[in-house]
Amino acid sequence: MLARLSIRDIVLIERLDIEFSRGLAVLTGETGAGKSILLDAFALALGGRGDAALVRHGAEHGQVTASFDVAKTHPAFAILKANGLDDREVDESGELILRRVQLADGRTRAFINDQSVSVQTLKAVGATLVEIHGQHDERALVDAATHRRLLDAFAGLEKDVVSLEALWEGRRTARAALDAHRAGMERAAREADYLRHAADELKQLAPQDGEETSLAERRTTMMQGEKIAADLREAQEVVGGHHSPVAALASAVRRLERRAGTAPQLIEPAVRAIDAAINALEEADQHLNAALAAADFDPLELERIEERLFALRAAARKYSTPVDSLAALAAQYVADVALIDAGADRLVALEKAAAEADARYGAAAAKLSAARAKAADKLNKAVGAELAPLKLERAKFMTQVEADEAAPGPQGIDRVEFWVQTNPGTRPGPLMKVASGGELSRFLLALKVVLSDKGSAPTLVFDEIDTGVGGAVADAIGARLARLASKVQVMAVTHAPQVAARADQHLLISKAALDKGKRVATRVAALEQDHRREEIARMLAGAEITAEARAAADRLIKAAG
Repeated sequence: MLARLSIRDIVLIERLDIEFSRGLAVLTGETGAGKSILLDAFALALGGRGDAALVRHGAEHGQVTASFDVAKTHPAFAILKANGLDDREVDESGELILRRVQLADGRTRAFINDQSVSVQTLKAVGATLVEIHGQHDERALVDAATHRRLLDAFAGLEKDVVSLEALWEGRRTARAALDAHRAGMERAAREADYLRHAADELKQLAPQDGEETSLAERRTTMMQGEKIAADLREAQEVVGGHHSPVAALASAVRRLERRAGTAPQLIEPAVRAIDAAINALEEADQHLNAALAAADFDPLELERIEERLFALRAAARKYSTPVDSLAALAAQYVADVALIDAGADRLVALEKAAAEADARYGAAAAKLSAARAKAADKLNKAVGAELAPLKLERAKFMTQVEADEAAPGPQGIDRVEFWVQTNPGTRPGPLMKVASGGELSRFLLALKVVLSDKGSAPTLVFDEIDTGVGGAVADAIGARLARLASKVQVMAVTHAPQVAARADQHLLISKAALDKGKRVATRVAALEQDHRREEIARMLAGAEITAEARAAADRLIKAAG
């Protein structure tokens, strides 16, 4: 539910903080007091369209913050997680704070729990928290795309839909496997002779991954070794052969070591240096021997390497692929040949699996469609029972469920849309197209009362849905708003005293003159019992509040209680 709404520098609102409670909250006030501004600001916090004109004159930016208390299982948290937002700091009460900053240059910034988000994310989260319904509100239940979901919620079919979605995915997977296999078989059949020849040829060649690189490197090493072998042998003779200085150096070290006791400070540094030289010469000798061994090669091996490289590169040219891709191509050709040989049996198995997946989905979709048709009759009767008190006694509400097996989808084969017939003899049609503004609001109220605890956002806002009605109809609207408020939080902007009398919380919106009348600002005040009676009396009587109006207001409040 909405717990707090804070508005800063939006149109006529300089600073406004409103605390909300559960139940029915009504917002009243004279025309032009700022009720529409308040709703525009609230819609902005929910991800509505921004506009530089919303910023109060003289301010650099405006800001609206809406705080909600919701359960941690609420769908809003799934949206946060899907968008990579951190909800670890949210406690079990599930507080969500939606904030929108409107800059004077037209740009906006959006935040959820002080984490920057896109406007699209803010709007998605806001839609799960609040529904705003009015005579011209595009987010009301007139969107046919939501009607199937609402019917499923009314009938308790959500689990059946989830199961059907899994069957749809299984059907899609089975069909994809069948289509891929069939396409592969068709491709292989067109090239059968070529594939068999190519598979045999590459099988005999047996190319290996990275083979060209290793062969080329070995060939280069062998060719270079032939050129430098003589120099290596000469160097090895000097370092470790008959003319090696190692023996003479070792003899000199032994003579010096025998004299070390007489003059160690003179002899020991020289001994260490000669030892290092002997070690370096011995290490060099080892490297030269290793180099000679590497440079020594069999001419037949070089010939075999060159023949192998020629064969690999010839095959690469023939099959228009890099040498390193020959092994993968060989495997592909082998697989294609196997597909030709064993494809028929595999095709039969895949066709059977796809047919079984189709049958499972079709049976479940048909069962779900029948359940929806049955639920549609119940929904029509439930909504119809609410219409007469709302002065729609001659109207009919109809849930159209059109099953089309040729157009299946994850949620089934049905297209669901709410239709109405406003008067006997008139042509029924979609809710949005047939109902007038006032009728539409009352149809929506009746529908929401029936669906109050099924698929509803935790906060519902009704914007002047009582426009153009009065007396018993206004009282019926108030009664239904109160019933609805026993299940979810309800806010209603109203001009009907019969609606205001049933409020659990009454907020009065007014305009106050500031700076000696040079400017005005919108104010909101929570009314206690006496002031509430006075406001309802004003709504009954108009500009001049009479004793009779106050008495009538008392009767309305008492009757509502």
